Amino acid sequence: MRIWYDACTGKHVRYAVAVAKKLRRRGHQVILTTRTHPDTIALAKTLGENFTVVGKYNPVSAYTRLLEGTRRQLQFCEMFQETQPNLAVSHQSPDMCRVAFGLGIPVINTSDAPHAIAANKLTLGLSNVLVISKALPLRFYRKYGPDRIIQFDGVDEVAWVLDYKSNKPEYEKPLIVVRQMETQASYAVGKGDVTEKLAQKLSKLGHVLFLSRYERHNRKNIIVPKGFVDSANLAAEADLVITVGGTLAREAALQGTPSIVISTSLGRLYANDYVAKKGFPLFTVKPAKVMSLAKKYLGKKFDVKHLLAELENPVDVIDRVVEEGVE
Repeated sequence: MRIWYDACTGKHVRYAVAVAKKLRRRGHQVILTTRTHPDTIALAKTLGENFTVVGKYNPVSAYTRLLEGTRRQLQFCEMFQETQPNLAVSHQSPDMCRVAFGLGIPVINTSDAPHAIAANKLTLGLSNVLVISKALPLRFYRKYGPDRIIQFDGVDEVAWVLDYKSNKPEYEKPLIVVRQMETQASYAVGKGDVTEKLAQKLSKLGHVLFLSRYERHNRKNIIVPKGFVDSANLAAEADLVITVGGTLAREAALQGTPSIVISTSLGRLYANDYVAKKGFPLFTVKPAKVMSLAKKYLGKKFDVKHLLAELENPVDVIDRVVEEGVE
């Protein structure tokens, strides 16, 4: 079977590689596509996978988002004009979903962001199967109309963290990794970013590595990598991780690194709450509480291997769906 996976971000690239390895062992041919976006191409090379780069991400305005997305869809149509995939898989790629639907290709989607209303509207109604964590309330997804929803007892990050082997980064200890808030995704436009000011304060406790989203200019007292860095590796080797979102926080906590998530107006992150309740070191607090919690947990690694082993891998769920057939 020919299976197409479109990866829109670095996280999707990790997911795609994990899914592709599993499906190839079953004898399937996997077509991997991505777009020019911070981290996608560099991460694909780091993981040793050959992705076809189709289009780019341009979040300057609603017009540029629509324009580049439409261009990608046209390129996909040309790619698959003669020979089409039998199945399409993504972590909610609007471009893939639209093209797959138009060509009559069944779609499997994964999702972990109920608050991403635009992506949900553009993808879930075109999904034959939606695979999501049990952490996520079904009411957020049923209203968009996917044909079938399958929940698993884990989180998406298990797909690539489970067998991940980290390497010690070349940074001094104690290492505090701060991930800049996403400001250009559709669900985050207009939201204030508190991460840079906190990074400056945290520099009093250790060496702060600030992972900026879209630009890499120097900041006083903190380290800003000029090129690509493997965030999953940093999550494993850091002494503390601080972020506003979910992916890096969960990657860290699942590997035993204490992770602090700053509570913001983006809303409740159900997958984070799930990971914390399972016993992993993930803590959600208001900005004013970050410093005191950072002092408490900086450098305290947790043994979570037994907890990680108990979680269900979403790749296995996708594999079962593929083998059973998608209608």
